[in-house]
Amino acid sequence: MRKTSVIWLCGLLSLVLGGCTTPAVRQAEAVVAQADSLWQSGKMYGIDEGDSASLAQACETLSTFNSPLLSTFNYQLSTDFSRLCYHYGRLLREKDNPVAAMQVFIDATHSRTRDYHILGRVYSNIGDLCHLAGNFPLSYDMFSRSADCFLKNGDTLLYYYGLNNMAFELAEQAKEQETLILLDSIVHCCNNKSILSKTLETKSKLYFQLQLYDSVINITNVLQSCGDCAPTSYELKARGFWHTGNLDSALCYANYVLSIPTATEQNKYNMYYILANGDSTINNEGLLAISAQRSDIETDVLIPLHNQLAVAVQLLEQDLTRKPDLRWLYAIIATAAMITCIIGAYVYRKRKKLELLTQKIDVLEKTANSIQEKKDELSERYLAEQRRIENEIKEKCELLRNDSKRANTLAWNDFDAMCRIIDRQFYMLASKLRNRHILNETETRLCILVLLELSRNEIAQTLPYALNGVGKLKDHTAKKLGTTGKNLHDFLLRLAVEK
Repeated sequence: MRKTSVIWLCGLLSLVLGGCTTPAVRQAEAVVAQADSLWQSGKMYGIDEGDSASLAQACETLSTFNSPLLSTFNYQLSTDFSRLCYHYGRLLREKDNPVAAMQVFIDATHSRTRDYHILGRVYSNIGDLCHLAGNFPLSYDMFSRSADCFLKNGDTLLYYYGLNNMAFELAEQAKEQETLILLDSIVHCCNNKSILSKTLETKSKLYFQLQLYDSVINITNVLQSCGDCAPTSYELKARGFWHTGNLDSALCYANYVLSIPTATEQNKYNMYYILANGDSTINNEGLLAISAQRSDIETDVLIPLHNQLAVAVQLLEQDLTRKPDLRWLYAIIATAAMITCIIGAYVYRKRKKLELLTQKIDVLEKTANSIQEKKDELSERYLAEQRRIENEIKEKCELLRNDSKRANTLAWNDFDAMCRIIDRQFYMLASKLRNRHILNETETRLCILVLLELSRNEIAQTLPYALNGVGKLKDHTAKKLGTTGKNLHDFLLRLAVEK
């Protein structure tokens, strides 16, 4: 029986290793190499060079060897299959076949390859398809798996891209705290300009979902100033202006989005809505033409694509809930050698998971320390700036208090001119007081004199106002501002210092 087991095992190994060197397999491996080479040069196999039929045939060839038992003995085989699936899936996506693309990407996840870079890209593509289908929680899960794969591969740059993709899916669900926490962890640990730009796009999407349209517009302005603004960002800006009632700006950016060659059909669909409902200069024929274009996009592109994406997501959900096929395990258990391989693989995976957990803990600790240091630095800078402004205001008050031509210096007889001078000298104090809409002109003038720390007699002469009424006026004014006459000066000083 022992001799029979050895002979059976040797025969099995010969079948696995020998069968993987057939001409069909060698041709499939050549297709993988060519596809990888084109990918590295920024091209796509089946579009720029090569043909899609060869790619499909190579996938079918290697799929026959994509079993747990065979991939255990031949690691390179499973890696080649996963890379073929990635290239073929991208090609299918490019040809608007998301259902077939999803199935190919799912096959790649079952290849049992340890090429975590390609697995990360596969899961990222699956996340994109889930996002386009509107299933944001499932998309978040796929991007999370993608980020973990990139971290396992030691690729921190793609790992942070993965984290931003996760944050974007949270933003789509209007989960403010979770999104901002994830974005802060990226900002404090990564200084790559492209990634930081992506975090701004994610934050813009979050604020749009939270209906904070002014913030959406401000963030898009920052992206524009950096020369890094995608069509979707301009779309959000147009919609932000639309929701804030700024129709002229909304129409301007809607037309701009429609002129961008890379704008998606969804971008155009949303912009046609703004044009149809906001441009009063368009005649009835123009409105009908815009409505027809929007309807064509919806019926010819968006609805069919969404239906296909829904089917693709169903394939993924079925795969996630299916029970694993353990027949290969029973075959391996048949021999002692296979049992040893299983135990070794189990220990190896556990060790890798522990290393991954340790890396995540280190990243979190570094993030926490970085955030705390940044917070302390900002607090110190803020307090120093406050003290500087306060000292500056006190010095200016002393100069005006000792100025014999104070009335002329402050243009005292012209209230508006005086307010402008006070704003320039004391950090918009006059505007801060006037914007409260609770003080009259005399009370506003009194506040300026109290800030200068003039005596009651000087205040009465400058206003002019009855000497015995200055105290009551001061108390009355302080009460309106929510303080007391005794604390009015300190209150005004703090108000001037605050930005």
